[in-house]
Amino acid sequence: MKESFGKLLTIKSLVTLSATAVFAALSLTGRLGAQEFLTVYTVIVSFYFGTQFEKSGGNKA
Repeated sequence: MKESFGKLLTIKSLVTLSATAVFAALSLTGRLGAQEFLTVYTVIVSFYFGTQFEKSGGNKA
C-alpha cells in the first residue's frame, strides 16, 4: 500500500489530479459547461493512462 501511495505522488499524477479538481470546480460553479468539462477531462485522463500504458511496455505486437 505504501508503494501505491508513493506512485500516486508522482508529478504526472499530481498534475492530473489537480487539473481534474480545477475543471470539476469550474464545472460545478457554472463557469465551464458539461461538454467542455467532458472534453478536457477525457484528454487529461487519456494522456495519463496512455503514458502509463506506454511506460509499462504497452502492446508489443
